[in-house]
Amino acid sequence: MEKEAEWAASPEQKKRRAARNKARRKAIREGRVSKGDSKEVDHVAMNRKGPLGAKTRVVSKKTNRRKQPKRDGSND
Repeated sequence: MEKEAEWAASPEQKKRRAARNKARRKAIREGRVSKGDSKEVDHVAMNRKGPLGAKTRVVSKKTNRRKQPKRDGSND
C-alpha cells in the first residue's frame, strides 16, 4: 500500500487527478451529471499527454470500467 500512496502523492498524478475532478465539475455545472447518479465522465481520447477536458461524454460506471486497459497487478 505504500507504493500506491507514494504514487498518488506524486506531482504528476496530482495534476492528472485535478484534471479529472475539473472535468467532472464542469459536467455538473453543465447539468450532464449530478452527485450520486452513478454516471462517470469518460474521456474519449484516453491520451495521457493531452488535456483531459477536451472530449468527454457521460457513461455508466460499467461502460467506463469495461473500456479501461486490463491490469495484471504486477507493477515491478
